[in-house]
Amino acid sequence: MQDSLHILSLITFSPLLGVLVLLFVPKHQGRWIKTVGIAATFIPLILSAWLYAVFNHQLEGMQFKEDYSWIRIPLNHEAQGLNQMTSFFLEFKYTMAVDGLSLPLVFLTALVASMAALASIYIKKRWKSYYILFLLLETGMFGVFMAQDLFLFFVFFEVTLIPVFFLIGIWGYMERERAANKFLLYNGLGSAIMLIAFLILICTAGFGQVSNDSGTSIFYSGDLSVITGHLFQGEGSYVNQGDLEGNPFFLSGAMKWTLFIMLLVAFGIKLPIFPFHTWMLRVHTEAPPSIVMIHSGILLKMGAYGLIRFGVLLFPEQATAWATVLAVLGVINILYGAVLAFVQKDFKLVLAYSSISHMGIVLLGIAAFNTVGMSGAVFQLVSHGLISALMFLLVGAIYERTQTTMLDQLGGLAKNVPFLSGILLLAGMASLGLPGLSGFVSEFLAFVGLFQTAKIITVVGTVGVILTAVYVLRGVLSMTYGPPALPSDSMRDARLMEAIPMVTLAAFIVVLGIYPAVLSDPLQQTVSSFDQFIQSVVKIGG
Repeated sequence: MQDSLHILSLITFSPLLGVLVLLFVPKHQGRWIKTVGIAATFIPLILSAWLYAVFNHQLEGMQFKEDYSWIRIPLNHEAQGLNQMTSFFLEFKYTMAVDGLSLPLVFLTALVASMAALASIYIKKRWKSYYILFLLLETGMFGVFMAQDLFLFFVFFEVTLIPVFFLIGIWGYMERERAANKFLLYNGLGSAIMLIAFLILICTAGFGQVSNDSGTSIFYSGDLSVITGHLFQGEGSYVNQGDLEGNPFFLSGAMKWTLFIMLLVAFGIKLPIFPFHTWMLRVHTEAPPSIVMIHSGILLKMGAYGLIRFGVLLFPEQATAWATVLAVLGVINILYGAVLAFVQKDFKLVLAYSSISHMGIVLLGIAAFNTVGMSGAVFQLVSHGLISALMFLLVGAIYERTQTTMLDQLGGLAKNVPFLSGILLLAGMASLGLPGLSGFVSEFLAFVGLFQTAKIITVVGTVGVILTAVYVLRGVLSMTYGPPALPSDSMRDARLMEAIPMVTLAAFIVVLGIYPAVLSDPLQQTVSSFDQFIQSVVKIGG
């Protein structure tokens, strides 16, 4: 473990410095508000880049850990036979750390947030409120990927919901309020299921006891290290054998299955897994472009991250037993999203269904339960985060010029806006998995990993790759080539504030495609340790 230097807290809460400054900026000072709002996102970007650079690729486990007692609540509890000096309390810790799984997602969050802040030039009203909510959202996203306490994770997870609700409901398009309500309803339901599962874990696997001269203290903790230590003993053996069954806080096999399924549903809503996807379609079509960049690029990834961190790693026996189910769900996502993306007339919906399809590839990588597949799943999270953020940035730029995203009303953009059209073509090629771009690496690893364990499902899933090429080319080419569908006299190519995030995101897509070791190096050790741990648990449990 490296010396933390409080770097994780600095990254997480540095956007709040921008919030503090904005509180003192008059609301009519639009230029200053935008400057402060954008500048505040570059502080965590610089810090996260430094974190990525100094991360030790050779170490297993968590690094830069910050561990402090946060909340301790005394409990009134009476039990037969307990010493009168026994005290009970509920303990939540402020525990933050990163490993090879969370580190790339932290940097992705910082990068996409900064680019989305630049793309917020399209916001036309209430700039002060907008940037305050935007920076609060960024803080919540960082916390989700760093929190190592169940309660702390839940707090950060909920922090992301409220800003997004208002950012959609106030600054979205015509159906923005319905989209915001549907977002809150589905994600609130997922949060409720997750909270119940977390509370059960805290009251069972989070149980601990400390004895000293003054008596015995019995605590219930949300600390992941405590919970993992109680779920697994010795060389990965599961707490379901021997004298541990006499423990009143013992988790039965049925309860483990229940918790795994609850977590799968809770994070599956966020991912989203079919059929919990309908809320996402409204968000992608009604939210402002900068928020869709955040939503598609980062917030969907929170679902996959939570599924891996809590569903798979806390319940590996149940997860591997459902490997086929997860793979089938992934194939359904891929094919369902690809087929419906092909028939859409609104390019926003093409991209929305494309996100559903690409998240299916993440499920396939997880379902492989080997190092190659898991690497592909995480690669896909990062790659799709970059590609989808770039796509929706381009959609926003095109809409600002044409006031439409309908494919039959667009055409000939390559003649009028060649720079925008060129970047759109590159993003489309990355989305369909062209070699040399990030999308190819992630899809290749996920499918190769799953092919080792489920050949037939893998072959069926590759059909989705073909369909992806069809709908991406249909959408991109119909917009960029052919006769111009709209007057071009007043249509300008990308401005500097638009070109900067476009070029930046495109550059990262190319770099990951040409030199994937930039991501695979910090990822490899963590994914290998995950695989060894899961296999050892399954072997002993079986």
